[in-house]
Amino acid sequence: MIIPCILSGGSGSRLWPLSRSLRPKQFLPLFDGESLFQKTLRRFADGRYASPIVIANAEHRFLVGEQMATAENGTGTIVLEPVGRNTAAPAAVAALTALAADPDALVLLAPSDHLVRDTDAFARAVDHAIPAARAGRIVTFGIRPSEPNTGYGYIRLEEGEGPVRPVAAFVEKPDLERAKAFLASGDHVWNAGIFLFSAATMIAEFEKHCPQVLARVRDALSAATPDLDFLRLGVESFSAVPNISIDYAIMEKSDRISCVPTDPGWSDLGSWSAVWEALDKTDEGNSTLGEAIFVKSRDSLVVSDGALVSVVGLDHVMVVATKDAVLVADKAHAQDVKSVVEELQRDDRRETREHRKRYRPWGAREEIARGDRFQVQEIEIKPGESMSLQSHVNRAEHWVVVSGTLAITIDGETRLMTENQSAYVPVGARHRLANPGRVPARVIEIQSGTYIGDDDIVRYSGETPDAT
Repeated sequence: MIIPCILSGGSGSRLWPLSRSLRPKQFLPLFDGESLFQKTLRRFADGRYASPIVIANAEHRFLVGEQMATAENGTGTIVLEPVGRNTAAPAAVAALTALAADPDALVLLAPSDHLVRDTDAFARAVDHAIPAARAGRIVTFGIRPSEPNTGYGYIRLEEGEGPVRPVAAFVEKPDLERAKAFLASGDHVWNAGIFLFSAATMIAEFEKHCPQVLARVRDALSAATPDLDFLRLGVESFSAVPNISIDYAIMEKSDRISCVPTDPGWSDLGSWSAVWEALDKTDEGNSTLGEAIFVKSRDSLVVSDGALVSVVGLDHVMVVATKDAVLVADKAHAQDVKSVVEELQRDDRRETREHRKRYRPWGAREEIARGDRFQVQEIEIKPGESMSLQSHVNRAEHWVVVSGTLAITIDGETRLMTENQSAYVPVGARHRLANPGRVPARVIEIQSGTYIGDDDIVRYSGETPDAT
């Protein structure tokens, strides 16, 4: 049995403003109403695979849990990284965790934010790789290049026949001339960052080539603590893990590397231009996610989170509109979107971290309006879920139910409220919203007071206040 290990720690900054650090690209429903993370889970839902190990940023834990719950193979181990540590650390986590479950385990290490259109071709590539992995090889999956792309690392293959080829070298991202030469040679493939290996083999290679990563990861697993459905790695130990990729730590040093060249319709969706390539197009080459009108425009992309976007007399442009930010760029400069994000991060702008709609384990809240002494939000609570018991020092709240049924608790008194009913929460009152029904409930919340920051909150566990 193969244990998939799904890496889900990326931030997807090149897909800003739709992708934010608290809801990065792997969780966005970009294709067929599904996220890339959900599509990755679906890819590993057949009989070849055991339940997955998902390694994720601790800040994304509830997104991971919610989207796994909707998947066919919704059970699995969710390991939370307290800090980001590139790909060597999660590879070591996966190998150690899989070995503890099965001494003969094979691990398929795969990113969660890549698109694979031809899942049958990918499955055939995995089948080709299994015998080599069982024989102690670390098998990478190389994508046959369709263009001289300078945004990918390459793998140079040794001469040979058959579906599994020896690897001569890993090659850094080339300039355009070298990329053209790689394409013409026929012996170079794109490095997709997907690997199949036995857990025992990978651990042996870490001991040989990068023992410091393995030692710190072992410490982090020993110090790990369960939290609901998650396993939190030890903070101090994991923070001490060297921040290094699996390519640098193992692949470029090991003599056990093989490659299966394949063409499964793969894309890492590393830019909005790559998303345009992946989407269906009109006869004029235009693609949309959301409402758009094109007039005398060609080969362009519109992504809109609600607003109608019109593009007139422009070719080769990308327009991405959310409720709090708009990006307009030439497709040729798609990689430069990351520079915008870096500038916004230097100014500590919220637009890089989160959307106006913020998801929580119990549902979501979306900002409608904000002023110096007030804020208006729409709150949605999922069936059977409840917000925490809490109070505020500086603000009062007024609730108006717009759909569903809510159990509203204010200073120990609970009552049911339905559509068009309202309640007032004075400053300092302990309160809670809960949904006892079978459909989502929505309420408009108006906050007013001398201070309305998110940190003006005291949560209660039993009778003990917990200021957070």
